[in-house]
Amino acid sequence: MPTTPLRIPSKVASATALGGLIALLAAGYALFAGGATAAGKSSGGRPGSAPSLAPIEKPYKPKVPSKFVRTVDNRHWPLKPGTAFHYRGVRGHTRQTDNELVTHKTKKIIGITATVVRDTVRQNGKRIERTFDWYAQDRYGNVWYLGELSLERKHGHMVRASDSWKSGVNGGKPGIIMPGNPRVGDRYRQEYYPPGEALDQARVLSLHGTTTAPYRGIEHGLLVTSERSPLEPQTEQKYYDPGLGEVKEKVVRGHHEVFWLVAISH
Repeated sequence: MPTTPLRIPSKVASATALGGLIALLAAGYALFAGGATAAGKSSGGRPGSAPSLAPIEKPYKPKVPSKFVRTVDNRHWPLKPGTAFHYRGVRGHTRQTDNELVTHKTKKIIGITATVVRDTVRQNGKRIERTFDWYAQDRYGNVWYLGELSLERKHGHMVRASDSWKSGVNGGKPGIIMPGNPRVGDRYRQEYYPPGEALDQARVLSLHGTTTAPYRGIEHGLLVTSERSPLEPQTEQKYYDPGLGEVKEKVVRGHHEVFWLVAISH
């Protein structure tokens, strides 16, 4: 805003001129206040929105809804038990595969029944990572991330990783992995577990993104998000096809990493 000081008319100015100036200032203030209120609503004041329920501000206090549904059917993150998503990609200079299976298992966490997704990463045919992620959908359509049991290969054995966490244990708090009604500019926290440095945040970049993936070729009308952690130098973008799920993820700042959806099995 301009910083030039306001000059009040001299005492010889008419009362009419002074009254007009006051009215102009009042109108300007009302316009500014109205604009600020509208901006506040668009940035996360919507009831049930991801920014309002899982804000990135500190201290983090998620507003977990009291009602959750049994089925995770968010159109950008559908998790039908028995479905497997198969990805292929490169991390650094090494080719890897990533297979995500929506299991028929559930797990009770902070009183919420979560769907268990098994995620397995292989390199040169050998399993190097296996994660059991726990997701649940609230009545607004938001998919909450309630924690994970992460295993990694060390000295030939799969051992528990330090970034394993569970909501309600040792300061772990749930976040939202996928909004029910995403809007461009939405920012929300995906996970919160400081001891394991699990502090991922996301921002919605577009609802009409375009990319290319082996599964369907060129795709349009995609949800595009940017994800990062304040503790890591990298940023990645993810692309979601409505009705299908994630089709691509790529590190755009940091090391070289990209994965594409190549197949879906049931």
